[in-house]
Amino acid sequence: MATVTVRNIPDEVHRALRVQAAIHGHSTEAEIRDILEKTVRPPERLCLGTALAELGRHVGLTAEDFDVLERKQNIPADPVRFD
Repeated sequence: MATVTVRNIPDEVHRALRVQAAIHGHSTEAEIRDILEKTVRPPERLCLGTALAELGRHVGLTAEDFDVLERKQNIPADPVRFD
């Protein structure tokens, strides 16, 4: 795991971190890790599959539309001819 050193944190910010950590029952270091993780990996992050499904519903795609696409995928392409 990586180690990060953060310098010049204002005293009032450090105090607030210590208080917040105590409220959550964490060490200050664990509280900072938790804050960083929640910030860079929020639970509401965009999931591509979900976004595409939502887009399909928004534009009005139906199950029939997907059936047509699946049938077309199973049809082999015509070979290229150089006549």
